[in-house]
Amino acid sequence: MLRELHSELGIPADYAAVTGLPAFDEATELAEAGPNLIGRQVELLPVALESWQAMAAAAADDGISLLLVSGFRSYEYQARLIRKKLNAGQSIEAILRVNAAPGFSEHHTGRAIDIASPGSRPLTEEFEQSQGFAWLNSNAGQYGFSLSYPRDNPHGLAYEPWHWAFHSG
Repeated sequence: MLRELHSELGIPADYAAVTGLPAFDEATELAEAGPNLIGRQVELLPVALESWQAMAAAAADDGISLLLVSGFRSYEYQARLIRKKLNAGQSIEAILRVNAAPGFSEHHTGRAIDIASPGSRPLTEEFEQSQGFAWLNSNAGQYGFSLSYPRDNPHGLAYEPWHWAFHSG
């Protein structure tokens, strides 16, 4: 399935070798985390959801609002994101700097979340200037979360201060 998707989307055959990104299976056991900013249901691996809820509650206790933007994505959903950008005229090279190829997104695991805070536009580097980002930098590790794609990461992906993944449990 992935080979066909990659071929259809024009993803280079050496994508994994070039980026060094690991392949991920799609999570099969998911729990509903509630609606995101636009009302779409977000799903996470149950252990990641439990940790996210504890982390968001702790942030709230400190006066920080963390908002869930996205969680689990299927291979097909990831492919739709890429198709939409291709149809808008973007090159696959440009797309792959900001979106992992299907099969290589941490979102497939149900352990990755995109986070926003009031006052900054979601999914932009602007989040780096938010109180939410500062709080995450100081506290997310206590809940098993870490920033996946810092500046100048070895995978060649764009800096994503909003993208955090659960690595414990």
